[in-house]
Formats: sequence, C-alpha cells, structure tokens
Amino acid sequence: MAERKRKKRTGRISIFFLTLIITISLGSAALLVSWAFLGSEGMALAAVTVEGEVVSLFNGETAMAAEEETAETGKYADILADPELMNAQNIYSVTPSAEGEVSLVFAGDILFDDGYAIMSKMKSRGKGIEGSIDPGLLGQMRGADIFMVNNEFTYTKRGTPTPGKTFTFRADPAHASYLLDMGADLVSLANNHSYDYGEVSLTDTLDTLQSIGMPYAGAGRNLEEAVKPVYFIAGGVKIAFLSATQIERVDNPDTKGATESSPGVFRCRNVDMLLQEVAKAKAESDFVVVYIHWGTESTTDLDWAQKEQAPQIAAAGADLIIGDHPHVLQGIAYFGETPVIYSLGNFLFNSKTLDTCLVKVTLDSESGTLKSFQFIPAMQKDCYTSLLAGSEKDRVIRHMQNLSPEVSIDGEGFVTKPGV
Repeated sequence: MAERKRKKRTGRISIFFLTLIITISLGSAALLVSWAFLGSEGMALAAVTVEGEVVSLFNGETAMAAEEETAETGKYADILADPELMNAQNIYSVTPSAEGEVSLVFAGDILFDDGYAIMSKMKSRGKGIEGSIDPGLLGQMRGADIFMVNNEFTYTKRGTPTPGKTFTFRADPAHASYLLDMGADLVSLANNHSYDYGEVSLTDTLDTLQSIGMPYAGAGRNLEEAVKPVYFIAGGVKIAFLSATQIERVDNPDTKGATESSPGVFRCRNVDMLLQEVAKAKAESDFVVVYIHWGTESTTDLDWAQKEQAPQIAAAGADLIIGDHPHVLQGIAYFGETPVIYSLGNFLFNSKTLDTCLVKVTLDSESGTLKSFQFIPAMQKDCYTSLLAGSEKDRVIRHMQNLSPEVSIDGEGFVTKPGV
C-alpha cells in the first residue's frame, strides 16, 4: 500500500528537558566540589549560580518555544492546541507542501464494487490503484494538501438492494484502503448511492471510513452529523468543506435524507438549509467549499436547479462550488468571486470512454484568497484514468471552453473570470 500522503497534526519536541537534566547534573557536581573546597559559603554561591543558569535556560527556552509555536499556528493556535475541540468540531490540520500556498484537488465519481468493471479490471491487473490511475494523476492527487473525491457507493457486506433501483453499489469494506492509496483526505457521501443496501449500508460505510481515519461530508447518523462541515486548518487558513445532494428530486427518495434521529444524507432539494449551513461555515472559516450532487445525467446541459442554486450558494458565502452526478463534464462559470464547475464527470467509475478531469485550486496560505483555478484534462477508458497531453489535452480544453463561454481557459487549463 502506498504511504498516505496527508500530513497529521504536528507537535514540537523540545530539547529543554534534556538540557535541564544535564544542567542539574552538572550543577549537583559543582555543589559537591564547592562544599569540599570552600565550605558552606562556596556551596551557597554555587547553588545560586546553578539556579541562575536553570532559570535562564527555562526562560529562554520558554520564550523561544512560545515564539515558534505562534509562528507555526498563527490565529488558530488555540484550536490546534485543543485536540478535544478539534475532534468535536470535525477539524483537521495539514502542513502545506509549498510555502505561501495551499493546494486543493477534486475528482468526481469513483466505484469499488466487486460486481462492476472497475474492480474486476483492477484485480486482474494486480497493481492496486496504480493499475487504474496513471502516475501523473496520482502525483497530483497525492501531492495535494487536501484531495477530495465522491465516494458513490456503500462499504458493507450487509443489507439488501433497494427494490426497483436499477443500479445498487456495495463494496467490500477492505476496499476503503484504496482511498488512502490514491491520496484522499476526505470524501463526499452526499449522493444517490449512499443508501443502496438500506440504512445498515450507510452506517457500515460511516464505520468503515472512521476505522481508516477518513473524514466524510454529506451524510451521518443523524441530521446534525450529515450537515456538519469538515474543516482543515492549513498554514494560516481554515477551510470548510460541505457536501449535499438534491438527487433524487422526489418526496420519498430511495436515498433517505438524514433526520434528527435517523441516518441519511444531507438533502438540498430545498436549498434553504444548505444556504444556512454555508453562511454558518463562512462565519467560522476563511474559505468555504461546497461539493454538491446535482444536475441531469449524461448531458452537458445545465438544468434549472443548477442555474437557480449556484448563484444562491455563492451569495450565501461559498468560495468554491464543485458539482457532480451527471457522469459527464459540464461547464465552468463565476458568480462574483466564486468559481463553479457544474460537473467533474466520472473519474474511476465504469468502463466507458469519457473525458474527465481533476480540478486544482490554489489558495494563499495566510489570507485564504483564491490564487488560481485549474482544470486538468483526463480520460477514463477501459477502467483506467489517464492524464491527457498534446492534442487530446487541447481537445478537452477546447470542449470545456465551449461549455464555459463566460470564462477564459488557457492552454494549461487555468481559468480566469470575465474582465481579468
């Protein structure tokens, strides 16, 4: 298994105590020598000297430690110093890999169900995740400070398929380790397959992800957990990730919405609660990401709900909107300073030949402002996802430019809003 890329919370190991022990040991020897040669007066003088050295060392080390701690944690020092608070509020910390920047990378739909083509091919190739995603893409995913992907299936060996549903997905819980192999730092569960084998399949999924230390957004054992953002503190910024789904758009969906007392997903068919949660997250963080399951499958055309909700979500405080569900790429737009990609498309989901992508967003690590938004063209083909180059890369960028008439996309996929 590949080593997990995500950096854990870091602590500082002080050399103070080691130095203190050495100093006291030397001081004790000095006291004995002083007593032997100079009597009680010499011993008292030596004691004062040793005490002064210890106090001086303590004060100097404490000042240095305080200065370094402040430099390392900045305005979120109090939060980072309280593990219980971080656990209660879904807060994680990462150390940015590049000075002055925080990189966020996003991918679309993945599937690890043994009954479908992706896992069949992965097992026959015998190379794990490296046999299904090319090194160029894996480098981007593993190298990101925070990488998020849509987990569009359940992890369980229990439950029964939802009656009448055409596709139901269930993966062996052991396959969750592939998330770590691809470098994922959190997953979205707000989709129309998180309840495919009933309530037990969702709760087993939550247990499985927790067992490997994988944060998730968009589902939970109750409504409070389902709507709760995942936060990352990176450098000097706090980033909130919310996830919600408006699929299916019926009063009694197969994929149950969470209630105050029952498990389910964060539904946003009625967008009001999502807007409230976005505003709350914005008040508590520097940058807010909304990863939303919406749109119509297998078309590049936007539907009424995407057009209506995207500007509302941006106005509520979202700094970035990432869409999925249609299984194909859809266009990019801006609402004020907020970019939206309406659909990332499939990433590693089936055997079809489809254009896909990664989206890479770079933030300033002190202010949290958006520095760049990059569309990285890729292709899913024969259960393998490849980074594109040359004429194929150019073709997909032109395709996205045609879908995104209100923005400019350069030859490397960097997106700029109108007037920039």
